[in-house]
Amino acid sequence: MTIHFISIGGSVMHQLALALHHKGYTITGSDDEIFEPAKNNLAAAGLLPAQIGWFESNIHSGLDAVILGMHARADNPELLKAQALGIPVYSFPEYIFQESKTKQRIVVGGSHGKTTTTSMIMHALQQSGLAFDYLVGAKLPGFSQSVQVTNAPIIVCEGDEYPASVVEKRPKFHFLFPHVAILTGIAWDHINVFPTFDFYLEQFSIFIQKIEPGGVLIYNQTDETLHALVQANLRSDIRFIPYGVPAHRIDNGATVVLWPGAETAIKVFGNHNLLNMEAARLACAEAGVSTEQFAAAIGSFTGASKRLEVLLQNEHTTVYRDFAHAPSKVKATIDAVKQQFPNRKLIALLELHTYSSLNADFMPHYQQALDAADEAAVYYSQHALEIKKMPPLDKQVVANGFAKPGLQVLNDARALQQWMEQLQVNDASVLLMSSGTFEGINLLELFGGLMQLPPGNPAQ
Repeated sequence: MTIHFISIGGSVMHQLALALHHKGYTITGSDDEIFEPAKNNLAAAGLLPAQIGWFESNIHSGLDAVILGMHARADNPELLKAQALGIPVYSFPEYIFQESKTKQRIVVGGSHGKTTTTSMIMHALQQSGLAFDYLVGAKLPGFSQSVQVTNAPIIVCEGDEYPASVVEKRPKFHFLFPHVAILTGIAWDHINVFPTFDFYLEQFSIFIQKIEPGGVLIYNQTDETLHALVQANLRSDIRFIPYGVPAHRIDNGATVVLWPGAETAIKVFGNHNLLNMEAARLACAEAGVSTEQFAAAIGSFTGASKRLEVLLQNEHTTVYRDFAHAPSKVKATIDAVKQQFPNRKLIALLELHTYSSLNADFMPHYQQALDAADEAAVYYSQHALEIKKMPPLDKQVVANGFAKPGLQVLNDARALQQWMEQLQVNDASVLLMSSGTFEGINLLELFGGLMQLPPGNPAQ
């Protein structure tokens, strides 16, 4: 196969390009900007475009396919030429399906927990010695890349509800046609794409209808919205497997899960992670992994990048970094840390960085999200609003939305740093939640100083 990537520099796009290159395909690509780590990764494989920009000459009749990234616009000259020549143009998920038609497809959907659940399945399959391909939205320990496409009989995919491309506006997970589908829960997100909750819900109804006949839907029955959605979309040609939080206990800050015939201590914690783990166990069972095998494997799972990731810790303090940004994710993460360490003070800092989280009309959805924190602040930058071409966001609107007494609302980088510098972190859990960067503040240095750790030698 000879394939050209339009927007090859994307975080997932370049990973697919590398995977297909390793499979033996001839790969070319283009982009108008390529940042690290994509730049070095592509260069190392000899796939870095010689010139930055879009060039019609990249498109020719010798191409078998063009894969179009989210970054490309509808008037992209390479896209227009490919369409004129009749070359098949695929979005990322459409092409993944082309490569997985003969595989057992396991697809994880839902508003939250997709990356972690997908990661748990991958970890358990790997530890159990099964060959499989995968697509996941994070860097995972034990996996050199986030996309793998080989001749393996199974593929595990994180199924995103965001649009597939500028040409194909339908959600990505509508193109994967799972044999084993998971829905982790539903909470309104991406309001720039799905302006009403009913429209958002409809995408999950469609996903259920996309499950292959004879397949299975594994779903979180503790989510009332999801449970009602499933009941409204029952099919006689697939199986439905509900799940909830598995039996467990907490011993000195460590969680032990109790499955029938299997018991294991795990390195992650919180009800949301226990739900993710139960979904992963049931999916792995469909791939032939027993509960005993799963229990033996999952005990060494340390989590995906920026999912309750330990940034620093000593005997008195743990600093976590987490990707949480949507209200349901923020609340689940906060509650998990508080339940795991009930005798510690919980300090929470949330950076609003997504379109939804910076929208004044969406702010009331954050009510109670930070309530379990003993000390909390919310930060957002004027720059983030400008990049997204959004109107100014009043600090009082944010405060009213969260409705948490004592909440600090910050929208200046210097004020953010000063707030962090005055924290008393002894006997505390510190939770830093963002899909952004906290203005590039050196968190290791700042919190290492607060914890009085030796410079360059933080406790882990």
